[in-house]
Amino acid sequence: MTQHSSTNESESPSGQHREESPGSVAVAVLTLSDTRGPDDDRSGAMIREFLTWRGHAVVACEISSDDPDSMRELLTRWIDDPTISAIITNGGTGISSRDSTHDVIAGLLEKELDGFGELFRMLSWQEIGAAAMLSRAIAGTVGETAIFALPGSSHAVRLAMDKLIGPELSHVVHELKKHRIDAQPS
Repeated sequence: MTQHSSTNESESPSGQHREESPGSVAVAVLTLSDTRGPDDDRSGAMIREFLTWRGHAVVACEISSDDPDSMRELLTRWIDDPTISAIITNGGTGISSRDSTHDVIAGLLEKELDGFGELFRMLSWQEIGAAAMLSRAIAGTVGETAIFALPGSSHAVRLAMDKLIGPELSHVVHELKKHRIDAQPS
């Protein structure tokens, strides 16, 4: 009879990377909406609260219309800012004519995290059924910056933050920066 050794999470490569990951990540949060303002931006507030609860720092926060040129300009400015390690957007990921978040972000990404959108839609399907296919949630990287684009609904934001981004944000940022860190002399 063969015995299987049980591998401790911290002994696995992903567990080791999580242990090496930063405890706090500097994040910019962008709400894309033609109708929401600071007083009724529940999804943006939920993202910020979730991040601070997890020990991350919200270093920038804006609400903008779902205008592709304005969105691209702001995201590019945040990507170029070395103090921002991750960007989380909410809104504009559907299929209506005004929903351009997916298209703008996809055009900026150097590497797409295909699994993010796939997992988000799978988890959404378990809760809302076939309507999950209408979500164009996307994530990826540009240089050393991680970008996550979520739908605007508070329920979708809670799902993504709790099940996907929360558990992996520090790990993702660690992976993006580790070679730069490894290359620095001791």
